[in-house]
Amino acid sequence: MLKAAAGGGGRGIKIVTNATEMSNAFETASAEARQAFGDDRLYIEKFIANARHIEVQIIGDRFGNVIHLGERDCSLQRRHQKLLEETPCPVIDTKLREQICNAGAAVARHIHYENVGTVEFLFDQDNRSIYFLEMNTRIQVEHPITEMVTGVDLVKEGITIAGGSPLSLKQEDIKPVGHAMECRINAEVPEEGFRASPGRIERWVQPRCQGIRVDSHCYSGYFVPPYYDSLVAKLITHGSDRNEALSLMRYALANFVVSGIGTTIPFFKILLETPDFINGKINTKWVEKVFYHEGEGS
Repeated sequence: MLKAAAGGGGRGIKIVTNATEMSNAFETASAEARQAFGDDRLYIEKFIANARHIEVQIIGDRFGNVIHLGERDCSLQRRHQKLLEETPCPVIDTKLREQICNAGAAVARHIHYENVGTVEFLFDQDNRSIYFLEMNTRIQVEHPITEMVTGVDLVKEGITIAGGSPLSLKQEDIKPVGHAMECRINAEVPEEGFRASPGRIERWVQPRCQGIRVDSHCYSGYFVPPYYDSLVAKLITHGSDRNEALSLMRYALANFVVSGIGTTIPFFKILLETPDFINGKINTKWVEKVFYHEGEGS
């Protein structure tokens, strides 16, 4: 796999399955990287075909204190862009969970990390191995699901640490409860290859129920511009277990009314009913193969 050295977000990434593809893939990936990040440098890493994307939320202060707040499964992606995240990961056991979370904390501790951040890993489902992927030194889009299961306000903790205060939490204070899930509601038309759908929102009605959270800046009459990321809302549910979080998400999607622009809400309604997702039998390429019949090299 060729990857941009200067950035992420799914840009500047190409999978190379044989030597004859290398030259074209290199040119394409470096051009994408140059356009997105102003830097065309690439690096190479092993490609894992049956991978899950699992990340660990960590917090560190300037006094050397580091804790983790559990892991998030971000395997539902299209072209390396996350679509849905959940916590805890439904396919790892307690031993593996401890291993990956402790590894994330160890990385942050080793570099004397000071901030909220995320250490990301790829989990090879065929041989049950974990590989370091990257570290995001910032708050991430999917942070609300960690907040829902831990009760910790990650943004507040980050601001407090930036102000010079020590961590207010110890590792033993982190006791995740239940299961949380997040759907990224984008202004896109999934049936047309996730075409961007900017425009004026005619009607915006958010679902309201215990266990449902909506993070958004939108409202009826708001104009979604074409110049920025297409994310218009984060729809989060929290239940006592995965089945309850999933049921709440179905309810939330059914009661989230958006008109005037296209959104990914219809896509998620279908996705959440698929047996593979319900049973946790997915990987990072599953959406592309099942919904769009795209090859591994895309």
